[in-house]
Amino acid sequence: MHIVGNGFLARNLRPLAGRHPDTVALAAGVSWASGTLEKDFARERDLLADTARQCAGTGRRLLFFSTASAGLYGPLDGPAREDDPVLPATPYGAHKLAQEELLRASGADHLILRLSHLVGPGQPEHQLLPTLVRSLREGTVRIHRGATRDLIAVADVVDVIDRLLALPLRSGTVNVASGTAVPVEEIAGHLRRRMGVPAVTEYVDAGPVHPHTVSVDKLRALVPGTAPLGLDPDYPRRLLDGYLAEAEPWPARL
Repeated sequence: MHIVGNGFLARNLRPLAGRHPDTVALAAGVSWASGTLEKDFARERDLLADTARQCAGTGRRLLFFSTASAGLYGPLDGPAREDDPVLPATPYGAHKLAQEELLRASGADHLILRLSHLVGPGQPEHQLLPTLVRSLREGTVRIHRGATRDLIAVADVVDVIDRLLALPLRSGTVNVASGTAVPVEEIAGHLRRRMGVPAVTEYVDAGPVHPHTVSVDKLRALVPGTAPLGLDPDYPRRLLDGYLAEAEPWPARL
């Protein structure tokens, strides 16, 4: 597999570099969900268009990473499925949808993976867990009331990708998530207990919050038996414990 990019996901994909030689993984571009800079979006559009043209010409499959967040799917009454109508709620979500549509129209063989919130050592400092750990260490953590996140270990994502690329998939879209929406308040609370810090929680009312759960039915059907598919109710806690153990030697307080 040829990997385009050198960020968090690209680095974690490197063990697969010697596998799936028919695939190009485009692991570069905008990674900040609150990012709105058009120049950054335009740079990623150009990169995708150029990579898709090359793949169409060589017959290689293009692996593209989109988002399974509410920013893409918008408010839904149930778990977000790949065949649901998509109503982006943020500029980032609208950008990712436009990227998906560009790829589908390119003529290149492709697989689009809509990822939830990846967790692992070395992830960007602006993402949720590094931000929460930093805030807890500083003594005050601010949480949007009612917010949830679907957390999945980046190591589990790489395992899922390896299994998916072994299948004869030459088009399509798949959610890659745990399937469990965890309240951010619970995430912060568990981190606080594990770190043993007396941080204060401040709540922010950011308007109506629509619960967002990601359906992993399609993923389960394609790659049954993989670790992160929401079947283990203890998965979020183990993921958070693993993150802290790799990030810093916090005392094991439960």
